[in-house]
Amino acid sequence: MASSKLLPLRAAFAILALPGVVAGVIPWWIQRGTERWPLEVGGFTWLGLLVFLPAFILFSWTVRDFFVKGQGTLAPWDPPKALMAEGVYGWSRNPMYVGVVGMIWGQGVWFRSGEVLAYGALIAVIFHLRVLLGEEPWLAKTFPEPWAAYKQKVKRWGLF
Repeated sequence: MASSKLLPLRAAFAILALPGVVAGVIPWWIQRGTERWPLEVGGFTWLGLLVFLPAFILFSWTVRDFFVKGQGTLAPWDPPKALMAEGVYGWSRNPMYVGVVGMIWGQGVWFRSGEVLAYGALIAVIFHLRVLLGEEPWLAKTFPEPWAAYKQKVKRWGLF
């Protein structure tokens, strides 16, 4: 019972420690002193918000589902207790990672920073390797039958 009372604190810590750093602190740090590339349409860099906001909403939705439905957090040391297969997980097996990369790329556009966009591409590759080498084998072992059915039904990244 004490563990469930601490779940909100564990979730908040996981958000700050992981995506808070990866999709917040590091992109800001990368762009703070760099030459900006001119991705402007008549001076319009607000285009970054069109990428960032949907990605942030997607990420927030997945965190909520992990917390409410899965009784866990996004942290690998405190995962959900159930296979997440509903909601946004019904169209992508990894919508949280899609959201994090989208937030980084949105900031790259907003800041007009090729370096932040390149960092987002690197993070996408790291996430892909993490999913292939760590998460999917763990899910197959932890939830054998539900995972096999889910894997057949839902694509890894949503579109492919």
